[in-house]
Amino acid sequence: MSDKNPDTPPKSGGGCISLLMKLFMLIFLVGLGAAVFYISQPQDLTDIGGYGPAAALAQRRDIKTTLQSSLDRGFEVILSEEDINGYLSRTLASRQSGLLGSNVTLDGAWVRLEEGRVEIVLERRIFGHPLTISSYVQISQSVSPTGTASTEGVLHGGPYLKGIPLNRGGRFGQLVVPQGFLHLVLPAFSKLADAYKPEVDLALGRMARIRIEKDKLILDPREPGDLMTTPGSPF
Repeated sequence: MSDKNPDTPPKSGGGCISLLMKLFMLIFLVGLGAAVFYISQPQDLTDIGGYGPAAALAQRRDIKTTLQSSLDRGFEVILSEEDINGYLSRTLASRQSGLLGSNVTLDGAWVRLEEGRVEIVLERRIFGHPLTISSYVQISQSVSPTGTASTEGVLHGGPYLKGIPLNRGGRFGQLVVPQGFLHLVLPAFSKLADAYKPEVDLALGRMARIRIEKDKLILDPREPGDLMTTPGSPF
């Protein structure tokens, strides 16, 4: 005599599918929670030259005057993180009107110089909570068939993961985000660039050669014999 109950429905794969869906949802929620946590944690800025109280002790170098003198007299200029961040800390307060909303304050803007790229960091408070966002920038230079050189900033810091066609755009807090995420915060960086438009125009608009190294931004108004077109490459 069979022990099977004819009223019991046969088992199906529905239970396995449901279990897999719950597992995927759990993994997604854990990942989302981890991402939110790292976004809410400001990145460590103490490695940046001229950051914080050190900015007050930095050499008082006028970046705008230095760049203009380089262009007028035709000599190479080397700017360190301490030079740039000291200048930003002294001038930002007078230029940040309208940069952020009423519930957001800008505590500082900082530059980290790495090999082949710059990381621009905004240190902010939203409803009193400290947060950081950053954007990587590389420099692309090229020469047209007529011999005219052009320079532009490229908003990414190289490949996100080796072998994957995805670039790292910057950091939200401590989380490195893909380039596409920069669209969420691009207005803040655009306003900062507008606030420093004279300096940006002198550097990107008129310098013939730009090279980024660890703790060094090297600018030269003299025309090179050959310009590289790869973003961030020395020439």
